[in-house]
Amino acid sequence: MDGTLKENDLSHVVSADKAHVWHHLVQHKSFETSDPRIIIEGKGMRVWDQNGKEYIDAVSGAVWTVNVGYGRTRIADAVRDQLVRMPYFAQAAGSIPGALYAEKLIEKMPGMSRVYYTNSGSEANEKAFKMVRQIAHKKYGGKKTKILYRDRDYHGSTLAAMSAGGQDERNMQYGPFAPDFVRVPHCMEYRKDELGLGHLSGRDFGIAAANQIEEVILREGPETVGSLCLEPVTAGGGVITPPEGYWERVQEICTQYDILLHIDEVVCGVGRTGTEWFGYQHYGIKPDFVTMAKGVASGYAAIACMVTTEEVFDLFKSNASDKLDHFRDISTFGGCTAGPTAALENMAIIEEEGLLENCTAMGARMMDNLNALMEKHDVIGDVRGKGLFIGCELVKDRQTKEPVDEADIGAVVADCGAQGVIIGAANRSVPGRNNVIAFSPALIVTAADTDAITTAVDNALTKVFG
Repeated sequence: MDGTLKENDLSHVVSADKAHVWHHLVQHKSFETSDPRIIIEGKGMRVWDQNGKEYIDAVSGAVWTVNVGYGRTRIADAVRDQLVRMPYFAQAAGSIPGALYAEKLIEKMPGMSRVYYTNSGSEANEKAFKMVRQIAHKKYGGKKTKILYRDRDYHGSTLAAMSAGGQDERNMQYGPFAPDFVRVPHCMEYRKDELGLGHLSGRDFGIAAANQIEEVILREGPETVGSLCLEPVTAGGGVITPPEGYWERVQEICTQYDILLHIDEVVCGVGRTGTEWFGYQHYGIKPDFVTMAKGVASGYAAIACMVTTEEVFDLFKSNASDKLDHFRDISTFGGCTAGPTAALENMAIIEEEGLLENCTAMGARMMDNLNALMEKHDVIGDVRGKGLFIGCELVKDRQTKEPVDEADIGAVVADCGAQGVIIGAANRSVPGRNNVIAFSPALIVTAADTDAITTAVDNALTKVFG
């Protein structure tokens, strides 16, 4: 586990990959003249490719997932033992790890009480959407079917999840989408002029941004709106932290109009934002649904959860004689026991190693480093984030806030990679606004790792922009 390849010749692996694997989010034309990158090994914060090149992984498996780092034999051993004992049984019945992880998870989520297991964040969000629609029929005579979602937010890649997708470039050529999904404006203060709120700042802006959600509700008719689905901190849409006053007002609006609040924690959950286990817990929110995936088991097994309250749960067992009364749904791989087994060990590691506290401390260090770079590089227009979930928006001019070209973002990412640091970037998301570089290193990141990441960014910005 030190990056030494177990095989000297991996040419067959590379050939097999090029011939048969369809990679995610990749234009494959380039592989006609070059090789795909294959990650062979990982240990702690570092990974190695097929050429033996070592990288610091500053995006936790490229998509904000490996929260506790690579090479955790403790998780792998627990999963192996569980698979031998009982690998799978449909979730119509229970399992030992499923029961124990649900208990541990609910301990971290006051006010929530029920866990529905699925295998991906997209699927977890769809379960919540289905529940909202069924509640509309059970409780509201078929009304309140509309689901509100926010500009720039992302909730998954299935067609229903894309119907709630606020990133237009991801949705292009995949429509038409499901009806009764309605968009509300984003809440990014850095781009407040887009909302017509350029004259406001701080708490005044936050409240006004939330009030724009109310305007949509009133336009659509409160009697037609069933839920509001939001990320606590917007991820791929630009790493957007909510302004002061925003979430307090959002909660008031949902309560006033009898709208269920669905918080998508697929990225932010399980320690990514520091101090608290979940992003929404920083803001005093009382959700009706919370969905999560990525960091739940740090990628050691596929697992996602849709968590809800006892009040919502009770709506699905009110009339046992009605065959349509319960939630008539199944997630095949929600019955896998590897997921909750890995999740239990993942949670124990975070607790025992104090990783929430480390996330807060190292997140602050990275923010300080990036703010220092902002003084050096005029191309950095804004630095924002929460815990170890951070973005830098790059602009051609700080006054006009004109975004840099997407090709330049790619050049920065590529140069960091050449230096041995993998960073992220908004891409294929918001047309004309894919100008944010992103960082989400594992919660185990050290001060030295943090400084190495930002030093690579400094070098890349200098090379690309001068």
